[in-house]
Amino acid sequence: MKTLVCIEPGQFAYREAEAPIARPGEAIIKIRRIGICGTDLHAFEGTQPFFEYPRILGHELSGDLVDFDQGPGFQPGEAVTIIPYFNCGKCIACRSGKPNCCTTIKVCGVHIDGGMVEYLRVPSQFLVHGRGLSYDQLALVEPLSIGAHAVRRAAIQPGEFVLVIGAGPIGLGTMESARIAGGEVIAMDINEDRLRFCREKLQILHTVNATLDPMEQLQHITRGDMPTVVIDATGSRKAINDAFRFMAHGARYVLVGLQKGTIEFSHPEFHKREATLMSSRNATREDFDAVMDAMQKGLIDPPTYITHRVSFDELKPQFPGFLDAANGVIKAMAEL
Repeated sequence: MKTLVCIEPGQFAYREAEAPIARPGEAIIKIRRIGICGTDLHAFEGTQPFFEYPRILGHELSGDLVDFDQGPGFQPGEAVTIIPYFNCGKCIACRSGKPNCCTTIKVCGVHIDGGMVEYLRVPSQFLVHGRGLSYDQLALVEPLSIGAHAVRRAAIQPGEFVLVIGAGPIGLGTMESARIAGGEVIAMDINEDRLRFCREKLQILHTVNATLDPMEQLQHITRGDMPTVVIDATGSRKAINDAFRFMAHGARYVLVGLQKGTIEFSHPEFHKREATLMSSRNATREDFDAVMDAMQKGLIDPPTYITHRVSFDELKPQFPGFLDAANGVIKAMAEL
């Protein structure tokens, strides 16, 4: 089978490999769609934490189930996606119902080789039924679940202002989940085209261009209160540090985006607000179920996010262009 390997930052290579065979407790998936996510882009740039080369990228996946063992209820040929966070099931996090932050987690396409292949072998326990959704929809369940998990962490209450910083795919999914939870969503970005997308495609009423005095805009929108939930989906150190000042008193700040450096903020300013800071890592099956249920009910229309399509054979030459903001990429989807 053909694989696409990230040899080192900035370099891909197509390579031939033996097609995998299912071992006990494993499944084989014929890959049909590969969503290109921020992790893939950062790995290509060389800015992704917890990363080693060479690596086969890709964890936003959908395909056809070819073979499997220990997959009750699944049928050969059915469309599936996967939960790409392979956890141990034994550590303190797993025992506490938080397999998404397992102490020895292996994320497909990050810690172990992923889905930029024709056939992928995964543990059967991480299979997810397609539920009649399209390949495109199924490949977008995982990134949308990241946002759903962050929103669940934030415990959003109906009517409160929720500031989501970063209008990339993860941020957009977070906005959608925050809206479904009843939040009054505010989208913030430095890219006016992405903010326009939020207004026109997601019907987000409040958008803030972070290059134009965001404090004044947020005070106006919230009538001086400031947002009670702030969620960062940028992974930008500057954006993360700046956002501490956007919190209302009593606010919760959730970090979804990840960067390599340290976080810096004023302790007195944070303390006087009695603020809460938390991270949100990956997602759980509960989040996957919530996102798929929202898709089936028509509350989310994820193919709207797909701005660029590419065949697997053309993914290598076209991939660098996905990093260029001038190309207006929101979500690129590779097809097999």
